[in-house]
Amino acid sequence: MNGDILLVALIIIGLIGRSHIITTAACVLLIIKLISLDRYLPTIERRGLELGLLFLTMGVLVPFASERISIKDVTSMFTTWPGILALVGGAIATYMNGKGLELLKIDPQLIVGLVIGSIFGIVFLKGIPVGPLMAAGITAFLFKLFTFVFDKLR
Repeated sequence: MNGDILLVALIIIGLIGRSHIITTAACVLLIIKLISLDRYLPTIERRGLELGLLFLTMGVLVPFASERISIKDVTSMFTTWPGILALVGGAIATYMNGKGLELLKIDPQLIVGLVIGSIFGIVFLKGIPVGPLMAAGITAFLFKLFTFVFDKLR
């Protein structure tokens, strides 16, 4: 019953914050619970992120498929400052995702804070959820920064 109440609260928060993604996701999960399809929740939990990332990646790759991005555009990634910075940004992001995965393996209960923080960011900061690994990667960076600063103050 607590899960149902939390899902209804998320639906209300999503509506207030005008976050269609949170509202829709909470509604779908509530419907799954109410029509007694709970047995599929572990599968959704295990594969939902992969499926979401698949659709996110497909959405990002549509310009390639629709030929709005040419070979010339791709080669400019290696010869212009914005392109080089995008390559570096992508490499740093994947590195941070790896550090986030390490952190979640060490301290798996952090996922609760990551999820609540992501909901806060979606609803109140008009952010877009990109996944718990990036959130965990940023958290790992903040842990390192916090440790570094406070060790210096001792």
